[in-house]
Amino acid sequence: MPETDPRAERTPTLPTVLRCCAALAATPARLLRPRRPDTRLLSELTVAPLPPATVTVGLTVLTQGEMKAPETIVAEGVRSLREMPLTMAAFLIRHPKARFLVDPALCAHVHDRVLTELPFPVRLLVAPDKPVRGLADALAGHALTGADIDFVVTTHLHWDHVSGLLELPDSVPVRLPTAEHTWAMGGAHAPVGVARGPLRERTFDRFELDGPPVLTFPRSKDLFGDGSVVLVDLAGHTPGSIGVLLAVDDGTRVLLAGDAVWSKLQIELLREKAPMPGVLFDTDRDSAFATIHRLHALPEGIEVIAGHDHAAVTARAARH
Repeated sequence: MPETDPRAERTPTLPTVLRCCAALAATPARLLRPRRPDTRLLSELTVAPLPPATVTVGLTVLTQGEMKAPETIVAEGVRSLREMPLTMAAFLIRHPKARFLVDPALCAHVHDRVLTELPFPVRLLVAPDKPVRGLADALAGHALTGADIDFVVTTHLHWDHVSGLLELPDSVPVRLPTAEHTWAMGGAHAPVGVARGPLRERTFDRFELDGPPVLTFPRSKDLFGDGSVVLVDLAGHTPGSIGVLLAVDDGTRVLLAGDAVWSKLQIELLREKAPMPGVLFDTDRDSAFATIHRLHALPEGIEVIAGHDHAAVTARAARH
């Protein structure tokens, strides 16, 4: 089979530039008057029981890269001139039956190996600071190699959550919802934020979230059937975005929330991302905002870690 030219799958530059311009134009008004919380949705949300966990898992943070963004665009309407540090990280999970990764974020030299697939100006907006720590180096820090990983679970397929696949053997499968695979891989052009290079030649184990409601989330999937790793529906940022709810061996319950939010500040204040960059990267802004409400309504005792939340990621990493 002839090798696919990544340029042929890249989102056309002109439409992307126009979307950027539209998002920029919409942003000033929303910074002054952010979207209001949906009080009706909040009043209707109920908390379904957690499945009992008969085993627990180990959780290790693999921090790989950093960047900064204005706080006021991460959580629209925040009156602040500060820049918020953002993190790019993978999460190593040790279950009695498997060792797997949630969101293998970055490969070494990601700027040259992956970011060049993204259209202008997106690749300029999202590039992490140099240098980054490749996945192979991050695993080596824990005396592991890619051959020690049984499979990968992705919260979604944006480039900064899958680039580390380039440093895992092709035999390591990726588990994800069917809707996410169809969205990212089905069209002639990759959606904005998706680089297909790390995803080529991969085996995908696709599934449906066909389990019952869990906490405030409408659908779920118990990955091992023992309550230790429960996948929950966080659709909105992408069509198949999921959270990974863990029963951790330190007695905590942790929800790895991908990019449903970029910071816990959004959950606390019930704020979505500003139009720039939210219009570019959230495929369904209404569903994404509803997911923030579901995160806001979680009961106490659930530690939410968004993939880019520097404070939450570093706090968890400091436990090891």
